[in-house]
Amino acid sequence: MDLELIISEVSKVIKGKERVIKNALVCFLSGGHLLIEDIPGTGKTMLSLALAKVLGLSFTRIQFTSDLMPSDITGVNIFNPKTREFEFKPGPIFHNIVLADEINRGTPKTQSALLEAMAEKQVSIDGQTYKLPEPFFVIATQNPIEHHGTYPLPEAQLDRFTMKLSIGYPSKEYEIQIVQGTNPMEEVKNLRPLFRRDELLTTLEEVKNVYISPEVAEFIVNISNEIRNHPSVILGISTRGVIHLANTSRALALIRERDFVVPEDIIELLPYVVSHRIVLRDDVSFSELMNKIMEKVPIP
Repeated sequence: MDLELIISEVSKVIKGKERVIKNALVCFLSGGHLLIEDIPGTGKTMLSLALAKVLGLSFTRIQFTSDLMPSDITGVNIFNPKTREFEFKPGPIFHNIVLADEINRGTPKTQSALLEAMAEKQVSIDGQTYKLPEPFFVIATQNPIEHHGTYPLPEAQLDRFTMKLSIGYPSKEYEIQIVQGTNPMEEVKNLRPLFRRDELLTTLEEVKNVYISPEVAEFIVNISNEIRNHPSVILGISTRGVIHLANTSRALALIRERDFVVPEDIIELLPYVVSHRIVLRDDVSFSELMNKIMEKVPIP
């Protein structure tokens, strides 16, 4: 399965953002979930829909609002007067790729319903458990500027997202192309699936088999321990975060056509996997922290 082909195809509609597309694909292949924090109108919905189109997966978008209920996401049992029985009506979460738009506008109870489904890959309604489709990938978005009427995700919930990305504005060159071209959403509709579902599931299994040597595993743990013990860190990286760093490194290695992880994979992914999981004192930035950490941790 040519994973670079996926990046190339999505780049036709998300212009000049190959790194963002690659990282989103890494997150998907690792079996995790993605948080995109960015201002409106930078292509978050297009990226989600384009990935679904190219991967041949079902897609839905859920707009989070303060009155959105958990059952609006998971589904509900409805009484059928003909059969005199309750029938389960699946909610929008029963798709392969789910865009949770402006997740911080939903109430904590509704946020928790989504995050539980992300963790368990199933939902429970009135004591009955329903499996979510495979693969299952949530892309949640939030606006970092507008906080009126929002419910910020606490650290424990942020930790459930494998990676956090920002798309940002396109370069001047690409923005001119966008202005001159057709409606980007129309271009997304013209994308076609590149692979069969069985090929995709096989690739997801291949990611799990990418080798991490004892030396590279120790490298990951050493970085994590240095972060936890640094005086500028209030809240360090969790064990879940360490696992996600390993899993995303496996996915990145596979994209680069390797069956083993190298330290450079780890270093490249650190900003996207770690930054949203830790709490720093005001006197240091994440990049400054990582520069200090990497000076202390020997690279195998």
